[in-house]
Amino acid sequence: MSLNLYNTMTRQKEEFQPRKKDHVSMYVCGPTTYNYFHVGNARMLVVFDMVRRYFLYKGYAVQFVQNFTDVDDKIIQRAQESAEEAQALGQRFIDEYFKDAQALNIMPASVHPKATEHIPEMIEIIQGLIGKGMAYQVDGDVYYEVGKFASYGKLSGRKPEDLQTRARVESDERKRSPLDFALWKKAKPGEPFWDSPWGQGRPGWHIECSAMSLKYLGPGFDIHGGGADLVFPHHENEIAQTEGYLEGQTCACYWMHNAFLTVEQEKMSKSAGNFFTVREILESFPGEVIRFYLLGTHYRSPLDFGREKLEMAQRGLRRLRTSLQLANEVLRQGVGAAEELTAQSQKLIEEAQKARKDFAEAMDDDFNSALAYAALFNLAKVINAAVNGEPQATTGLQTACETLRELGSVLGFDLEKSVSPEEDDAQRSLVDDVMGVLLQVRVKIRENKDWALADQIRDSLKDIGILLEDTPQGVRWKMK
Repeated sequence: MSLNLYNTMTRQKEEFQPRKKDHVSMYVCGPTTYNYFHVGNARMLVVFDMVRRYFLYKGYAVQFVQNFTDVDDKIIQRAQESAEEAQALGQRFIDEYFKDAQALNIMPASVHPKATEHIPEMIEIIQGLIGKGMAYQVDGDVYYEVGKFASYGKLSGRKPEDLQTRARVESDERKRSPLDFALWKKAKPGEPFWDSPWGQGRPGWHIECSAMSLKYLGPGFDIHGGGADLVFPHHENEIAQTEGYLEGQTCACYWMHNAFLTVEQEKMSKSAGNFFTVREILESFPGEVIRFYLLGTHYRSPLDFGREKLEMAQRGLRRLRTSLQLANEVLRQGVGAAEELTAQSQKLIEEAQKARKDFAEAMDDDFNSALAYAALFNLAKVINAAVNGEPQATTGLQTACETLRELGSVLGFDLEKSVSPEEDDAQRSLVDDVMGVLLQVRVKIRENKDWALADQIRDSLKDIGILLEDTPQGVRWKMK
């Protein structure tokens, strides 16, 4: 089956045809580094990490570029508030980004270009646009003239005339049109700046992605990704300036955008008090649980955030891991190790093959991770039935376990990983509760003077590493 993805540009699913055989080139917009990235950012980052991993699984070589916006109005404002140099603040949050990204098991990009390190490339494109009559200078600022790009609005589906009416309200009178946007901004007192043909200043937001995508991937690269909030104006403006500069060549062939994330059906915002950084969430949940939650819904469907949803994700991930842990214990014991390929083993192998097929069909259909999860859980259910059945089918069980591990890893999960401290605490609490019930039953047995059964319980527990001690104050237990 071919891989099909939804192209925001054409508003339909299309068969993926790479620019170069067996190679995928991707550019994904990275964070603006003035704070820790929030859970909405995390969805985009995890989604495109999943996309990248699936291409790798299918045998493609992937060139994955993700930028850092480390010069921006928000960065400058935050630096002024904290009496910090803007570039130092940007670098500090780049370093923090990698910590949180690692917790979510997001692979580092092939290249992580920073805006401040690509000013010459931006200036070159701006000069080219001025030379082509598509940009103009006003008092040290440079603007892109949207009216010169005939297909402006083709990504978002917005009509320039409608946009122009809304844009007039806050328009800069120096601009030829309210829709024109800044390519270069004249430096204000106290702001970071670079020298340019138009005086000291800094780049506008949109131009950096044009410069970096062209430098590392060239025109017509395969996939440009980002969140739905970037479709307009960021990606619309990026297309206009890139394709205006290239004179007819395409910026990117496929545009992919993940849907918004809400918090209890409300848009996430600091003013509403429902703004959560990943760093804050990591205080309560492991990164792998956050990732499991983020991929549990198809990337183009809205996703609502809440603690109870993370708890559900934690239970789901634990179910998959428990299936492997129980099966591995059976395999370590070597039960049925010398078996021939029994009917039960053959059935397990067939179920593993079915899981691979279902997983691939889900992911080939626009990276449907939600349906891919279903393939994992169905296989885990089959593994559980085999573990609890008689006789054990080691050959098939081994194949099923290997398949579950591999498919989990494609989505970025290590299903063999030991339980997290939080899960460990929950399991320890469960053991305490179970032991409490068992010891109460044993007390009743002793009260009925069934000493043989009481001793049998004690000896059986000892065999699995739990020691009982009968004292005048009651029964105590401990692990060996």
